[in-house]
Amino acid sequence: MIDRVLSLSNISKRFGNLVANDAITLDLKAGEILALLGENGAGKSTLVSILFGHYTADAGSITVFGKPLAAGDPKAALAAGIGMVHQHFTLADNLSVLDNVMMGSESLWQVHTRRAAARHKLAEVAQRFGLTVDADAPVSKLSVGERQRVEILKALYRGVRILILDEPTAVLTPQESESLFAVLAHMVAQGLSIIFISHKLAEVLRVSDRVAVLRAGKLVAQADARSTTQAQLAQWMVGHEVSPPQRRPSQRTGQAVCVLNQVSTAPARERLDGVSLTLHSGEIVAIAGISGNGQVALAEVLCGTRRIAAGRIELMGQPLPQAPSELVALGVARIPEDRHGVGLVGDLPVWENAVSERLRSPIFSRAFWVKRRMAQAYAKAVIARFDVRGGGSTTPARSLSGGNLQKLVLGRALMHPGSLDDADTRAFTPKLIVAHQPTWGLDIGAVAYVQEQLIAARDAGAAVLLISDDLDEVLTLGDRVAVMHGGHLGQAKPALGWSRESIGLAMAGAEEVAHAA
Repeated sequence: MIDRVLSLSNISKRFGNLVANDAITLDLKAGEILALLGENGAGKSTLVSILFGHYTADAGSITVFGKPLAAGDPKAALAAGIGMVHQHFTLADNLSVLDNVMMGSESLWQVHTRRAAARHKLAEVAQRFGLTVDADAPVSKLSVGERQRVEILKALYRGVRILILDEPTAVLTPQESESLFAVLAHMVAQGLSIIFISHKLAEVLRVSDRVAVLRAGKLVAQADARSTTQAQLAQWMVGHEVSPPQRRPSQRTGQAVCVLNQVSTAPARERLDGVSLTLHSGEIVAIAGISGNGQVALAEVLCGTRRIAAGRIELMGQPLPQAPSELVALGVARIPEDRHGVGLVGDLPVWENAVSERLRSPIFSRAFWVKRRMAQAYAKAVIARFDVRGGGSTTPARSLSGGNLQKLVLGRALMHPGSLDDADTRAFTPKLIVAHQPTWGLDIGAVAYVQEQLIAARDAGAAVLLISDDLDEVLTLGDRVAVMHGGHLGQAKPALGWSRESIGLAMAGAEEVAHAA
């Protein structure tokens, strides 16, 4: 058996003046889990995109099972036994789960598609790995968590020998993560090799055999997972010591800012069913739950993008307006779950994205004209205050890394333009912040930054609704915690009354039982 199943030698890649990968040499062994770590923008995505054929390296070579891998050819990577589950999904929304899984697995010259056999094989793979989904469901109707499962199934369906997993546990409950880890251990015991990309350092140390750390495009460290620590990994990643936010309970809970009373939405794949909740100023209420159980509907009704069918919502004692622009004007800030598809327009420059939610404000427009100078001044202030790296105000948003995109979204939510006369910008405190998966897919440095900003906004008097799949985040930031399941919202209880196990059981539909932490 070949010991080294994959070898990357002196891989380099430039995008203009940006050196994304700088002479990286790295090996993967048979039956090994190699964790690939680094900040957002460190070069991880570029490196695995080169490996999978989406990019062509400017220099260097790759061998797979001792044979050279053709550059820039995803089909060659698939044929060599390499499977990849991307952090950002590559699914066809207008097709079913089964069609997405089968796509590219059959010859175009084949007279009849073998759907029955494919359905049977998919069911076997799904059952084996505990990733069951409805094979006939349109992908457009799936939640983010369900789409993640389809991506994993696409790779496993093809019988890969080298599997690249990018944030595979981001949407799993603790129990589901444990099941996945057991599956990975079984797979590597049979000789499968895995590249595991995650920002959850605890699970990296638990799952991986070795870790490789990238920083600013360079390979800065390799180590046996058993001989390092989370603190050391974090320091390698960012170049200095990182102190994640510690639990700091609210010191001053004020008036009720937003009240939901028996709120339901129209029947749909994901809905609300009799949800009641009160959000106070100076408080973070964290909502846990498996994706697809009503979290999207909750965020959308509070941001004005979905109407309610029953019940009542009040903002500062008045009925909640239906128009999103009115909500923004009243001080409702949103951090959407999908920063790429909903939060930002990738082809537009940073400055246009920065003012997009207030474009009709007289600060930024007059009649049909956009006040470009004011808009760009505001965007530059957001860039400076929230440390948005990767380009200036005229840079297309799609060129920014995930962490910097999230900082842009955060800055847009938490900074308000000043008067027209002085063209100033100032920080302000929104009345209500709806933060849906605000740190999903971010590195440890960006996670700490975003979380600190949410805590600061709470301490300044904002009411914060945090919807997150990350239980560490829920328990660290939440003053009160509630669990969603099947469109129902359980009672919001003090965070110290929950444990990871009790939250996990409630997420799975079991009766919520608070345990002392």
